[in-house]
Amino acid sequence: MSQTRKKTSSEGETKPQTSSVNKFLRGSKAESRKENDDLKTTDSQPSNWIQKTAPSETAKPLSSEMELRSSMEKYEQFLQKLGKKAVNKCLDLNNCGLTTADMKEMVALLPFLPDLEELDISWNDFVGGTLHSITQQMHLVSKLKILRLGSCRLTTDDVQALGEALEMIPELEELNLSWNSKVGGNLPLILQKFQKGSKIQMLKLVDCTLTSEDGTFLGQLLPMLQSLEVLDLSINRDIGGSLNSIAQGLKSTSNLKVLKLHSCGLSQKSVKILDAAFRYLAELRKLDLSCNKDLGGGFEDSSAQLVMLKHLQVLDLHQCSLTADDVMSLTFALLAWKGAWKQESPSSMLGRWLVCAQVIPLLSNLQELDLSANKKMGNSSENLLSRLRFLPALKSLVINNCALESETFTALAETSVHLSALEVFNLSWNKCVGGNLKLLLETLKLSMSLRVLRLSSCSLVTEDVVLLASVIQTGHLAKLRKLDLSYNDSICDAGWTMFCQNVRFLKELIELDISLRPSNFRDCGQWFRHLLCAVIKLPQITEIGMKRWILPASQEEELECFDQDKKRSIHFDHGGFQ
Repeated sequence: MSQTRKKTSSEGETKPQTSSVNKFLRGSKAESRKENDDLKTTDSQPSNWIQKTAPSETAKPLSSEMELRSSMEKYEQFLQKLGKKAVNKCLDLNNCGLTTADMKEMVALLPFLPDLEELDISWNDFVGGTLHSITQQMHLVSKLKILRLGSCRLTTDDVQALGEALEMIPELEELNLSWNSKVGGNLPLILQKFQKGSKIQMLKLVDCTLTSEDGTFLGQLLPMLQSLEVLDLSINRDIGGSLNSIAQGLKSTSNLKVLKLHSCGLSQKSVKILDAAFRYLAELRKLDLSCNKDLGGGFEDSSAQLVMLKHLQVLDLHQCSLTADDVMSLTFALLAWKGAWKQESPSSMLGRWLVCAQVIPLLSNLQELDLSANKKMGNSSENLLSRLRFLPALKSLVINNCALESETFTALAETSVHLSALEVFNLSWNKCVGGNLKLLLETLKLSMSLRVLRLSSCSLVTEDVVLLASVIQTGHLAKLRKLDLSYNDSICDAGWTMFCQNVRFLKELIELDISLRPSNFRDCGQWFRHLLCAVIKLPQITEIGMKRWILPASQEEELECFDQDKKRSIHFDHGGFQ
């Protein structure tokens, strides 16, 4: 599984003896105005903060401010050792390779961070088995709002200790336990302390090996989480069996904005179950049902309530084995047609649809649509694709590997001209694009917002890349940041030469990929020299994919000279030297 892992204004000077404390409080320039207002109050009363910081203030006064200063210096040294900097009310040790000794040092510092609001120790294997040392100190950081423990190899004992400690942090708004398999089967131990009125807004349990019983418990818990805005249960393949309970609970989460059920073992029946819950999720912005291969056919008689999601901005249905009837049903969910079509049979409904004069976009706020890897929709999506023009806010259209045919590609090309807000356009792995890129000529000329264009494995020919080069030369695609032309092995050296001579006009380009297929190796032609000349004039480019292109000795020398003379880091990922 590939995972991307991804994710300051300072106040005036205060007294020298509290500089370390204030450095921690002031934070980064990215903090919100509200937080900065809070800091003004804090900085104006440094003595009060010092008294509050002392872990034993009721027993005795702080004997020496040097003790506090020493603790904060240790805190800064600890962060510096891990390559981190102090950020206001935040301790981010994500993916720092923490050792057992580091864990002990961090725990010793917690008493001096009473205003801590964010703790992230994700992707640190040594957290597993030692979490109790942190949870025992939770009462000292009771203002914690964000707790991230993703991929920490939590043990059953860790999970139990966490469940007992969550009661100590009533202000918690985000909890991320993703990629911890021991969470599965033990979810009630963790979340049992959540009571009605909980402030939790974000709950992420990705790939936690959740059981059907966990899903049932969660469904019963959801009505208590009235503030919940993000729920991510992705890659828990056994919760599909408890979807009835989850969907019933979702009806009580009217503030939910993001629902992710990617790869959750959902079936055709699951669509109907979720459809009944959609009418209660009026605030939903993002819906991800992707990689549920048994969903295919489920939308044929459902998706009626999908139109209730008026604020939906992201719809991800990639790799769901969508059928032709699914596509028709989804089309009606996206767009309504004036007339009495609801009273018609499906066949005459389609006839009425094709001659209808006026369209009403139901999901008019939709910004991202991902239908990729649904090969059965290749010859049945013409009507859907042609009417995407009525979704004015659409910014990302991903339909790679959909086995598009000539008619569907033509319909897509005609409608794409009207997508003026489009920033991401992914057509990769649709062979019909090859030799027909000219159909997208007007789109490429008018796409003022396009940032990402992916045409990998599209069977592009020399004429296609020459056309693309001419569009670039005339100043179009000026905002393009990522361009993927990989796995198009039929383009001759003359075509690559034309392209490389003109790629220098893409001043904002960051990534370019022209790699060959894994089974193919070729020597670089003279176009490589033009590419090097162009790269010098591209101020932002950092990555050039050239896998399986082999550099002859002369071009090897040119690249070595380029590497020695360049003043910025550019990675050429090529097939090696010959």
